[in-house]
Amino acid sequence: MKNQFDLTGKTVVMTGACGVLGATIVKYFAAQGCKVALLDLERAAEIGQKLVAEIKADGGEAMFLPTNVLDEQVLEGNLKDILAAYGTVDILLNAAGGNMGPANVQPDQTIADLNIDAMKKVCDLNIFGTVIPTKVFVKPMIEQKKGSIINFCSMSSFRPLTRVAGYGIAKAGMASWTMWLAGELATKFGEGIRVNAIAPGFLLTNQNRSLLTNPDGSLTDRSHKILGHTPFGRFLEPDELTGELHFLASDASRGVTGTVNAVDGGFNSFSI
Repeated sequence: MKNQFDLTGKTVVMTGACGVLGATIVKYFAAQGCKVALLDLERAAEIGQKLVAEIKADGGEAMFLPTNVLDEQVLEGNLKDILAAYGTVDILLNAAGGNMGPANVQPDQTIADLNIDAMKKVCDLNIFGTVIPTKVFVKPMIEQKKGSIINFCSMSSFRPLTRVAGYGIAKAGMASWTMWLAGELATKFGEGIRVNAIAPGFLLTNQNRSLLTNPDGSLTDRSHKILGHTPFGRFLEPDELTGELHFLASDASRGVTGTVNAVDGGFNSFSI
């Protein structure tokens, strides 16, 4: 019987590939026999090339390409390079995104202090930083009538979290986009192209470290509230996302599309 989880020879494209989560994920897919294209900003080139070297040293196949997920022309150039090297795109991981302090409402602020320009930037990055890459990298999937697109949502996709106003709007929109696109692609191009999302729970990353830890490394009040609402009672580790990603990328989930899958230690399902 065929191994439905086999990803050998598949081409994986990941945006935002050089962060804490991205590094773990691209190494994982390379270890499964995938050809991996790491896309991130030019300033991440050193990290990207180091990851490529590590993957190749372990016998894998990878390339780093500087990109701008808000620039369709740059992404088209990335696609051309990937097709020249690997021939196609089978799996797209839309992990580019993030937040910025001015788009939040701090405890000593009110809605009157909200920075609209900052909110627009956060929404652009998280929403259009997924929409535009998808528009570009879905093209070979349409030609071959097969592919898996996996977006990155968050706990903010399910319920509003205090402070992160702009990020919450963006990630809620990302959940809606995931469901809309799943129907759009399946009805027009067939059941072979699927769109799903994962919603990671709380992990300690460079992006949120200042929110979750104090300068001395101790946990903030916000961290204690999060962990008190998490049945696991701890933060997640990056490699705990890879199993769900593998499932959604593989034929094991060939009947699954339009879903937002929480990997959160029970946070979203827990009440009191």
